[in-house]
Amino acid sequence: MQNLRVPLRRLSPGLPLPGYVTAGAAGMDLPAAVSEPVTIAPGEYARVPCGIAIALPVGFEAQVRPRSGLAAKHGVTVLNTPGTIDSDYRGEVQVVLINHGAQPFVVERGMRIAQLVVAPVTTVGWDEVEELPLTQRDAGGFGHTGA
Repeated sequence: MQNLRVPLRRLSPGLPLPGYVTAGAAGMDLPAAVSEPVTIAPGEYARVPCGIAIALPVGFEAQVRPRSGLAAKHGVTVLNTPGTIDSDYRGEVQVVLINHGAQPFVVERGMRIAQLVVAPVTTVGWDEVEELPLTQRDAGGFGHTGA
């Protein structure tokens, strides 16, 4: 496990900073920084601010992921999951929530709406070739195993 210090600018006073709820948690909960409740109707989505801006070091990204409790209890999840925050982004962290549930969902200030996972990034350079090495699967695609 790596301990990384990341500069953070608080944009919405009075909210908790993203944090780990348990010692083994991989993701930090992100709070909703809405000034008044936001209702998301079934089938609709909304961009919800989190009240922070961060400066990730080069070589890292932050992934915005759903909270399993919101998905299981309300059918609410992150629309573009995982959302990626690049190391050169300095704007406010926001979450696009979608309501797949049957009832309207109300986002209130301070509500834990998503998780933030910081991870290292590997950059890739391409070596163009005429042929790729063969494998047992080879070009077998979706459903190739019959399951």
